[in-house]
Amino acid sequence: MKRASGAMFGLAYGDSLGAPTEFLSMKQIRRRFGDHGPARPDGDPALVTDDTQMAIAVGLAILDALANPPFTPDLITPMWRRRFVDWLDSPDNDRAPGNTCLRACRGLAAGKPWVEATVTGSKGCGANMRVAPVGLAPGLSDETRAGASQLQAALTHGHPTGLAASELTAFAVRLLADGTDPSDLPGSLRARCHDQRTTYHERWLGDLWRRPGVDAAETFIARGWDECLAVLDRLDEAVARGDRTSDPCGATGAGWVAEEALATGLLCFLLFPDDPVGAIRRGAASSGDSDSIACLAGAFAGAHLGMDAWPREWSARIEYAGDLARIGEAWD
Repeated sequence: MKRASGAMFGLAYGDSLGAPTEFLSMKQIRRRFGDHGPARPDGDPALVTDDTQMAIAVGLAILDALANPPFTPDLITPMWRRRFVDWLDSPDNDRAPGNTCLRACRGLAAGKPWVEATVTGSKGCGANMRVAPVGLAPGLSDETRAGASQLQAALTHGHPTGLAASELTAFAVRLLADGTDPSDLPGSLRARCHDQRTTYHERWLGDLWRRPGVDAAETFIARGWDECLAVLDRLDEAVARGDRTSDPCGATGAGWVAEEALATGLLCFLLFPDDPVGAIRRGAASSGDSDSIACLAGAFAGAHLGMDAWPREWSARIEYAGDLARIGEAWD
């Protein structure tokens, strides 16, 4: 089914579809694109945003790391640092990137230890918009996948909810790629929240937890899992309502922060589990961080349905098709 390719291209398709609607109201989106939002990626190439650019950076670094086992934090951290700094300096880094990513990557470029470069109070969706490749990478243990998911987030976003939401996003992709039924996905993610609530991956995160007012690593990370559990409650309610026509941000949040990006991206996918184009159109036709929401919805849909579920002609036009194919084909 080529699920890895489906997820990588899917996230780019969603990103491209949501880019022109990101800062528009629902009224403006409907006036410009109709009730269902943009129908297809526009342009040749169809441009993406920093969401796809950084997902590719995460994925290419993992490819390099997996070619030089074992996969450890000491191996992957400098690889991600280099890829993130390359992204920062790229002339194509002109797609309205988030301030947190820019600020943290400037610190990485200056040679700061990542625990000093990261923006400790930020849980923006930049933490998990790029994490899908960690979910797709083959052969990782659950502990390694969890630690790596959180580390790639922590390089820029040091808030515990960004870490937990990134882990959940990666595991959602992995579960779908392994054949989990979409209807079972929210329950599996909720169970992971409870199981991991006090698990702090010190080997991957070091002393990130140490800050004023925090008495233990377990206290630090539990806050992130609790905020994710709260948004999963909202997701369950929205899925039960099954409303395919309303702005999804009204149910699970605008997606500017990591846990809401996860939940709203999941909502768009779960409302259209067998219609990947419908899922990303729903994400793009939203009042919040439309490109990130649709990007995540596309990753989930592609991991579930595979590459052949997407319109065939889109793959020749999407920006960075070569990098997307390289990552996807390596893991299909």
